[in-house]
Amino acid sequence: MNGLMISEAYFLQCGLPMIEKKFAVYKDRIAVGLVGEGSECFGFDDEISQDHDWGPGFCIWLETEDYIEIGHALQNLYDDLPHSFMGLHKRVENPLSKGRIGVLNTQVFYKRFTGLNHVPETLEQWRLISEDRLSAATNGQVFYDPLGKFTSLRNRLKAYYPEEIRLKKIAARCMTMAQAGQYNYLRCVRHGETVAAQYSLSLFLEASISMVFLLNKEYKPFYKWMHRAMQGLPLLGAQIYEMLNQLSKNICLADDSMIRECYMLVEDISGLMIKELKRQSLSDCNSDFLFDHGPIVQMKIQTEWLRNTDVMKD
Repeated sequence: MNGLMISEAYFLQCGLPMIEKKFAVYKDRIAVGLVGEGSECFGFDDEISQDHDWGPGFCIWLETEDYIEIGHALQNLYDDLPHSFMGLHKRVENPLSKGRIGVLNTQVFYKRFTGLNHVPETLEQWRLISEDRLSAATNGQVFYDPLGKFTSLRNRLKAYYPEEIRLKKIAARCMTMAQAGQYNYLRCVRHGETVAAQYSLSLFLEASISMVFLLNKEYKPFYKWMHRAMQGLPLLGAQIYEMLNQLSKNICLADDSMIRECYMLVEDISGLMIKELKRQSLSDCNSDFLFDHGPIVQMKIQTEWLRNTDVMKD
């Protein structure tokens, strides 16, 4: 059982009976689940993950008025839940990760990730929220939510960026992939700048992963999990996952043959991205250089101020 499954079992066997016994009047206004930061919220936890911030535990989300009325008392009861469950020690928060489990205000919870206590309402607001923060705000699982308000906010965020924000980000990823991978990587190698060459490929790796998530309309998670998460995406996910695996191995070896293979992989990955851009009718350009596709994607943005921003940004 992974962390999500253990947390749900802990709630059903220990948390829900406590709520029904002590807070029966509020039980239909409480949401419970496990969402946010941490490998267990993505289902990626393993034995290594158990060295910190791991174990039976869950989030209890309350609306502001309920949080004011019962938040403190409910937290005290949460703290008194069994400290051992299924042979595991109850999760204990350290100071750096405080606020990830226990009793939380719904609006404050979402503000932690989005900077807002409501769903973004404008393109400007959406543009300021990074992919990884939105991924953390919408991952995991909700175990219990009879009121439905927490899930409603969650589902509206999960519906993904507005299309014009997606286009802006895709345009910027085209530029980064082209500049860092297709253009600057070999130039840095020829200059003998090995650190700059490896950094160029690192930028290409990150932009490639982000591009795959954008093409799938899914939020890219925190860098630690972004490569692992992409392999389950239907559009290019498994294919690019394996190609980036090979690219990273070649970077480590970095002799002349590996350098050539790195560049060939960069071009092959870029070619697959261009093919998907065309399939989604985001570009009709025949160039094999992603730099030429970025401005075309950006020109599809209807909102003038956003269309006129620097294509390299985002």
